[in-house]
Amino acid sequence: MASEIAGSDRVRVMFPDHLGLARGKYLPTHLAERGTGHCAALYGLGYDRSMSPAPGSYLLEGLIDFHATMDPSSLRPGWEDDSTAVAIADLSMHGEPFPYSARHVLKQAIAAWGELGYTVQIGVELEAYVIEPDGEGGWKRYDNPRAMVYGTGPANDPTGIIDDIMRTASKCGFRPESINAEFDESQFELTLEFGDALAVADDIFLFRVMAREIALSHGLDLTFLGKPFADISGTGVHFNMSLVDADGNNAFADTSDEDGISTLAKQSIAGLCAHHQAMAAILAPTVNAYRRLQPAQLSGYWANWGWDHRCVATRVPPARGAGTRIESRVADGAVNIHSGMAAVLTAARLGVMNELDCPPAETGDGFEEVNTDVCVAANLNEALDQLEADTSFSVALGQDLVDNYVANKREEWGRYLAAEGSFDGAEPPSAWELNEYMMYH
Repeated sequence: MASEIAGSDRVRVMFPDHLGLARGKYLPTHLAERGTGHCAALYGLGYDRSMSPAPGSYLLEGLIDFHATMDPSSLRPGWEDDSTAVAIADLSMHGEPFPYSARHVLKQAIAAWGELGYTVQIGVELEAYVIEPDGEGGWKRYDNPRAMVYGTGPANDPTGIIDDIMRTASKCGFRPESINAEFDESQFELTLEFGDALAVADDIFLFRVMAREIALSHGLDLTFLGKPFADISGTGVHFNMSLVDADGNNAFADTSDEDGISTLAKQSIAGLCAHHQAMAAILAPTVNAYRRLQPAQLSGYWANWGWDHRCVATRVPPARGAGTRIESRVADGAVNIHSGMAAVLTAARLGVMNELDCPPAETGDGFEEVNTDVCVAANLNEALDQLEADTSFSVALGQDLVDNYVANKREEWGRYLAAEGSFDGAEPPSAWELNEYMMYH
């Protein structure tokens, strides 16, 4: 097999499913290049293993297979042991790309920008809580009472779990940019380097798997769930986007503009604002997500943007020239990285394609004063309504993926209602949410 990792005798081939979870198989190295089949009914599977006939699941058509095939050049060293390499798979059915695949949809979103003459580059900031067993079969926050925001060292990470994650990430080629303690105790920010969009999405997808497995080896865990704990900070994902033109220049920069950003950047911001509600349904994919997406929570609740303003959904950081970028701050920590990135790219591109006018920048404090009354939905079900209503966004993102996503998430919402009866985003996370999501996010 080409491009083998020295010493490996098996390949862990993985791909993101409709929930963003890492599915796949271990394959002997000498057989890995031919790929392997998986039952498409996976795409109708809920967190609780309930199954629904969602589009793409083929549950009522014989539970047929799709095929997962890896590119040998994508092999990287694994973190389990020296004998296991890791790769990301592309999915196909009957020789064609599987349209329900989040990775396929991201490839399409990147290609659509390519047709306009631009290469997409993205950086992703992750947040997560380290958690430890509570002695009663559940989990509680990691005990690091001396931790502080932007903290480093043993006072913030007394067991060295974050050190282990960072060093293992480097060995596996993930290129960490920075890691530090975040605002609340036991919360950390983990950022990888900026780069080509697909490669970054793949890295973030695998990094989250790796980080949790390293934590488990310490007898701990990480949770990326949007709002696992009441009365403290939620957990988000920030997508930092820029475009490179055919000459290798940052197409979001414009030295002739008084603010230093181009018309392309302003139209991209306008698209993110215009499709804010539909996009949020993809970026905030769980019932729990709508406890984080509340007013005055620095979470991207309002459809607004601002100059170096952390209380808006779309922030333009102060760097200019080659460093000019747009930061989307809406995504929940449980987001499917591939489809979430595709959603951000698609909303921005629609702003360019439709030459939308950029709304005024937010100048209020973002807590009690905002310049818009457009916000995300109150719950997952209403967010799905908004996604379906924004047909231009759904079609541009990928109608097959949207149809599968909506069907599965309606089932998820129904399970929540059957257990809890109603949803109020201001209330603490329910037992149902923690049982449904914590093991997986």
